[in-house]
Amino acid sequence: MALTHHENAGGRETILALATGQVRSAVAILRLSGPGSRFALETIAGGCPDPRRASLRALRAPGTGEVLDHALVFWFPGPASFSGEDMAEFHLHGGTAVIKAVMAALLDIPRCRLAEPGEFSRRAFLAGRLDLSEAEGIADLVDAETELQRRQALRQMDGALSAVTMGWRDRLADCLAEVEAELDFSDEGDVPDNLVDGVGPRVAQVRAEIAAAISDGRRGERLREGFTVVIAGAPNAGKSTLFNRLLQREAAIVTPVPGTTRDVLEAALDIDGLPVMLVDTAGLRSTEDLIETEGIRRALLRAERADLVLALEALDSPPQPSEWQAPTLRVWTKRDLREAPVGFDGLAISSTRDQGIAQLLHAIADRAREALGNGLALVTRERHRNALTAALSALERGLEPAKPPELFAEDLRLALRGLGRITGHVGVEEILDRVFSSFCIGK
Repeated sequence: MALTHHENAGGRETILALATGQVRSAVAILRLSGPGSRFALETIAGGCPDPRRASLRALRAPGTGEVLDHALVFWFPGPASFSGEDMAEFHLHGGTAVIKAVMAALLDIPRCRLAEPGEFSRRAFLAGRLDLSEAEGIADLVDAETELQRRQALRQMDGALSAVTMGWRDRLADCLAEVEAELDFSDEGDVPDNLVDGVGPRVAQVRAEIAAAISDGRRGERLREGFTVVIAGAPNAGKSTLFNRLLQREAAIVTPVPGTTRDVLEAALDIDGLPVMLVDTAGLRSTEDLIETEGIRRALLRAERADLVLALEALDSPPQPSEWQAPTLRVWTKRDLREAPVGFDGLAISSTRDQGIAQLLHAIADRAREALGNGLALVTRERHRNALTAALSALERGLEPAKPPELFAEDLRLALRGLGRITGHVGVEEILDRVFSSFCIGK
């Protein structure tokens, strides 16, 4: 991976970032990583504490000696640190003025600068402290808003996908080593004959496992993005009223005037730990109003892409024929004004009287749970899926009947390259290591 414009082979700058949010709080944490971390500690904290032990210090401005704060400081010498470099942390009082003063003092130290987005994790990856999929798990964990998102992100951060992927790579690398050995060293007495014949079934098993992993209905990606529920129907069917009721706040304007909602409104919702993206849309009707027409076009587009459409119909209005490509749940509204018809299909609710809302939430949760799974999906990003698909295609080509060994070996190399993209480990030296360690070639 290429270094940033701030880095060079001769040495890196020390980077600084606020690890806690940009809000007033009891405690704020500043992190340093790089070769100047110890010097920074000694400069403003009066010395370096024992590794991984909290030490209460007075932080002083380097030039004037003015006390900036009384803080806990930590020292994490590399390579046994998150980034693999020397690191330091300052646990400050969380006032804005304190944070600014300490950051200014640290940035006055030579070759110390503000970190770029993701740079701590990038340095950890370059130091071999974590791979790409584990780094993505950290980002997902920070962004997790529901229990299932937290669970999935934590599994990725702990290396669930990495472990499975590395297992596939190890097995394919062994297969490639045997194919390469037969191709290049068949005249050596200690290389068995017909090695390629025994490789095919093992490659086929890996192919089947990869195919199973990506035949999951995109559950991992959908869990990250949220289960999209679009509220659709005729004007004054109660769409915005239901939208506000489910969110438990006045997010959409509600009036008796048809066509009040002109645009698509979105809001995140947590239902039983499941991430749901709730979408309110313009009422569907024929109109010559250009703005309303655009709102209806957007409503239809979102409904086509939805995981679930709540097709609303008011019980005090004539039934409206509607067909949707997406899975649909028919919802009859305003049941406080009129009884639902006998044998009606769907759910009858009243958003203003809170009738049927619990049943509707349960129905949405059941659909979301079926679509998103239990947070144990291996593939959680489109990048992972593309890499696995490329590896699968290479293996399928390699297993074609009467495939020449030379082309079979090349397909195995392409499959290994695809798997390597997931973790960021792409190389050929390991293949040579396996060849020479498996057979006593070159004696």
